[in-house]
Amino acid sequence: MQSSVVSNAHPLLTFCTCVASTKAQTARKAALKGTQGQKVKKVRTTSAFRLPKTLRLARTPKYVRKAAPRFATLDQYSVLKQPLNTETAMKKIEDDNTLVFLVDVRANKHQIKDAVKKLYDVDAAKINTLIRPDGIKKAYIRLPADVDALDVANKIGFI
Repeated sequence: MQSSVVSNAHPLLTFCTCVASTKAQTARKAALKGTQGQKVKKVRTTSAFRLPKTLRLARTPKYVRKAAPRFATLDQYSVLKQPLNTETAMKKIEDDNTLVFLVDVRANKHQIKDAVKKLYDVDAAKINTLIRPDGIKKAYIRLPADVDALDVANKIGFI
């Protein structure tokens, strides 16, 4: 008969002592050598330091800063103020096929062109603008050759 040595120790107890001894060894190693290890120096390739791009969240305001949203103030009726019917403007209508309007100072050529299209159903071939010494903007609206500026002026009603 063979005699076998029976251990009285519980298997879980032996496992805990094994784990505890490895934890103790790692703690000893950390205390002696330190936990940081070797620092790797970053190689800089440019002379300027640029901050890293971090997360930029969209604003979530608690309340709106304006009581009511602003609406577009320059519609076609406020862009074109009035047609100009001076002698030189009439000469432009007859000779150059060009209408002359006083327009809003803030209006640009695209807005003037769209306003003429919407109000009078006429495409503009070219638009020249200037600001007069009294601060009012004047627009010379050149019409295409197939549209007569005199007919458009009669339709508007300032001739």
